[in-house]
Amino acid sequence: MKKIIYYLLPVAMLALFIAIMLSGSYLKQPFGEDDNVPQKIALVKEHVRNADWESAQREQNNLEIAWGKVTPRIQFSMERNEINQLDVSLARAGAAITAKDQAGALMELEEAARHWHNLGR
Repeated sequence: MKKIIYYLLPVAMLALFIAIMLSGSYLKQPFGEDDNVPQKIALVKEHVRNADWESAQREQNNLEIAWGKVTPRIQFSMERNEINQLDVSLARAGAAITAKDQAGALMELEEAARHWHNLGR
Protein backbone atom coordinates (compact mmCIF):
# COMPACT_ATOMS: atom_id res chain seq x y z
CA MET A 1 0.00 0.00 0.00
CA LYS A 2 2.82 2.41 0.83
CA LYS A 3 4.44 1.68 -2.49
CA ILE A 4 1.25 2.57 -4.38
CA ILE A 5 0.92 5.86 -2.51
CA TYR A 6 4.63 6.50 -3.02
CA TYR A 7 4.15 6.41 -6.81
CA LEU A 8 0.57 7.66 -7.06
CA LEU A 9 1.08 10.92 -5.16
CA PRO A 10 3.74 12.40 -7.50
CA VAL A 11 1.77 11.30 -10.57
CA ALA A 12 -1.40 12.91 -9.21
CA MET A 13 0.47 16.12 -8.39
CA LEU A 14 1.98 16.27 -11.88
CA ALA A 15 -1.44 15.68 -13.44
CA LEU A 16 -2.91 18.48 -11.33
CA PHE A 17 -0.14 20.91 -12.31
CA ILE A 18 -0.51 20.04 -15.99
CA ALA A 19 -4.27 20.56 -15.80
CA ILE A 20 -3.78 23.98 -14.18
CA MET A 21 -1.20 25.01 -16.77
CA LEU A 22 -3.43 23.98 -19.69
CA SER A 23 -6.63 25.49 -18.33
CA GLY A 24 -5.88 29.07 -19.42
CA SER A 25 -7.96 29.02 -22.59
CA TYR A 26 -10.97 27.81 -20.63
CA LEU A 27 -10.47 30.16 -17.68
CA LYS A 28 -10.18 33.28 -19.84
CA GLN A 29 -13.69 32.71 -21.20
CA PRO A 30 -16.40 34.83 -19.54
CA PHE A 31 -18.26 33.19 -16.67
CA GLY A 32 -20.87 35.95 -16.66
CA GLU A 33 -21.79 39.25 -18.26
CA ASP A 34 -19.55 41.28 -15.95
CA ASP A 35 -16.27 39.59 -16.96
CA ASN A 36 -16.64 39.49 -20.76
CA VAL A 37 -13.43 41.28 -21.69
CA PRO A 38 -13.75 41.07 -25.52
CA GLN A 39 -17.26 42.50 -25.37
CA LYS A 40 -16.11 45.34 -23.12
CA ILE A 41 -13.22 46.15 -25.48
CA ALA A 42 -15.67 46.29 -28.41
CA LEU A 43 -17.98 48.62 -26.46
CA VAL A 44 -15.15 50.99 -25.59
CA LYS A 45 -14.00 50.99 -29.23
CA GLU A 46 -17.50 51.85 -30.41
CA HIS A 47 -17.79 54.77 -28.00
CA VAL A 48 -14.34 56.05 -29.00
CA ARG A 49 -15.24 55.85 -32.71
CA ASN A 50 -18.36 57.92 -31.99
CA ALA A 51 -16.30 60.37 -29.88
CA ASP A 52 -18.63 59.75 -26.92
CA TRP A 53 -15.90 60.28 -24.33
CA GLU A 54 -18.04 60.05 -21.19
CA SER A 55 -19.46 56.68 -22.22
CA ALA A 56 -16.03 55.53 -23.36
CA GLN A 57 -14.57 56.43 -19.95
CA ARG A 58 -17.39 54.62 -18.15
CA GLU A 59 -16.98 51.50 -20.31
CA GLN A 60 -13.19 51.68 -19.89
CA ASN A 61 -13.70 51.55 -16.12
CA ASN A 62 -16.03 48.54 -16.59
CA LEU A 63 -13.36 46.94 -18.79
CA GLU A 64 -10.76 47.42 -16.06
CA ILE A 65 -13.12 45.80 -13.54
CA ALA A 66 -13.77 42.86 -15.88
CA TRP A 67 -10.04 42.41 -16.48
CA GLY A 68 -9.49 42.52 -12.72
CA LYS A 69 -11.92 39.61 -12.34
CA VAL A 70 -10.27 37.52 -15.05
CA THR A 71 -6.66 38.10 -13.99
CA PRO A 72 -6.73 35.99 -10.79
CA ARG A 73 -8.28 33.09 -12.71
CA ILE A 74 -5.59 32.99 -15.37
CA GLN A 75 -2.49 34.06 -13.45
CA PHE A 76 -1.17 30.50 -12.97
CA SER A 77 -1.89 29.27 -16.48
CA MET A 78 -0.76 32.23 -18.60
CA GLU A 79 2.61 33.85 -19.04
CA ARG A 80 3.07 36.80 -16.73
CA ASN A 81 4.52 38.88 -19.57
CA GLU A 82 1.32 38.47 -21.63
CA ILE A 83 -0.81 39.56 -18.68
CA ASN A 84 1.43 42.58 -18.07
CA GLN A 85 1.29 43.61 -21.73
CA LEU A 86 -2.50 43.58 -21.67
CA ASP A 87 -2.44 45.62 -18.44
CA VAL A 88 -0.21 48.23 -20.08
CA SER A 89 -2.41 48.40 -23.19
CA LEU A 90 -5.51 48.97 -21.07
CA ALA A 91 -3.77 51.66 -19.03
CA ARG A 92 -2.62 53.45 -22.17
CA ALA A 93 -6.10 53.21 -23.67
CA GLY A 94 -7.54 54.74 -20.52
CA ALA A 95 -5.05 57.60 -20.70
CA ALA A 96 -5.84 58.20 -24.38
CA ILE A 97 -9.57 58.27 -23.59
CA THR A 98 -8.98 60.77 -20.79
CA ALA A 99 -6.98 62.91 -23.23
CA LYS A 100 -9.74 62.46 -25.85
CA ASP A 101 -7.19 61.09 -28.33
CA GLN A 102 -9.25 58.99 -30.72
CA ALA A 103 -6.36 57.56 -32.75
CA GLY A 104 -4.31 56.66 -29.68
CA ALA A 105 -7.26 55.09 -27.89
CA LEU A 106 -8.23 52.97 -30.90
CA MET A 107 -4.62 51.89 -31.37
CA GLU A 108 -4.26 50.79 -27.75
CA LEU A 109 -7.66 49.09 -27.68
CA GLU A 110 -6.78 47.12 -30.81
CA GLU A 111 -3.49 46.12 -29.21
CA ALA A 112 -5.36 45.04 -26.07
CA ALA A 113 -7.75 42.98 -28.20
CA ARG A 114 -4.77 41.34 -29.91
CA HIS A 115 -3.14 40.55 -26.55
CA TRP A 116 -6.43 39.05 -25.36
CA HIS A 117 -6.67 36.91 -28.49
CA ASN A 118 -3.09 35.68 -28.01
CA LEU A 119 -3.50 34.77 -24.33
CA GLY A 120 -3.09 31.05 -23.95
CA ARG A 121 -1.95 30.35 -27.49
